[in-house]
Amino acid sequence: MTLVLAGIAAFVAAIIQRITGLGFVLVLVGPIVLLYGPLEGVTIAVLLALVAASAAIPLVWRDIEWRRAWWLIWPGLLAAPVGAFVVRTLPEAALLLLVALMAYFALVAGWIPALSKALVGRSGAITAGAAAGFMHVASGLSGPPLAAHAVGDKWPQRSFAASVQVIFAVFSLVSVALRGLPTTPASDIWALVGVTAVGILIGSMLARTVPPRIARYAMLAIAWAGATVVLIRGLLAVLS
Repeated sequence: MTLVLAGIAAFVAAIIQRITGLGFVLVLVGPIVLLYGPLEGVTIAVLLALVAASAAIPLVWRDIEWRRAWWLIWPGLLAAPVGAFVVRTLPEAALLLLVALMAYFALVAGWIPALSKALVGRSGAITAGAAAGFMHVASGLSGPPLAAHAVGDKWPQRSFAASVQVIFAVFSLVSVALRGLPTTPASDIWALVGVTAVGILIGSMLARTVPPRIARYAMLAIAWAGATVVLIRGLLAVLS
């Protein structure tokens, strides 16, 4: 049952990721952390994020802006080990709270205009990239600072959505290297990988007919519910 529920979550997250360009881990992290725990759950999430981004890159290749992506990637690579240190240091209850709080931040960051205004130009890219690298290793949720920089820097949505797939792929690869591979049986992981890849392909077909607005509504509903349940579980773990 755990594998079935995780597969459904990964499938839905992959479809939303392909339609909107963002949101894979934001949709996945709540269910996957509840099913596998904060350490193993995020480790699985970043591995599947690598699959989702890698599967999407060939589909958006022509729209990728490599130079702009690089200015976000290299600061993230420097900050990533800090995220790995935090993950190794915190107990499980604290990790649950960390994931929940980062998920809430991801959900409200777009409503903070000052954040976008602060993350402009090269200095903004460096700050956003470093924050994203740290957050990706710690929780898989690297989208908010990247999206805030894109808004503040007036990065066209089409090229940003394409370029961010490269950033997600690199950060996910580094996260897997720093966190290690999941301890879940390999057969289960391969099943989740396959479901994720299929979700990306189906999302590519649905992207022609499903408005991104509808996919964003679904993403937000699932993400808010998942973050709230993870927060409650973390609070209960602290109090127990």
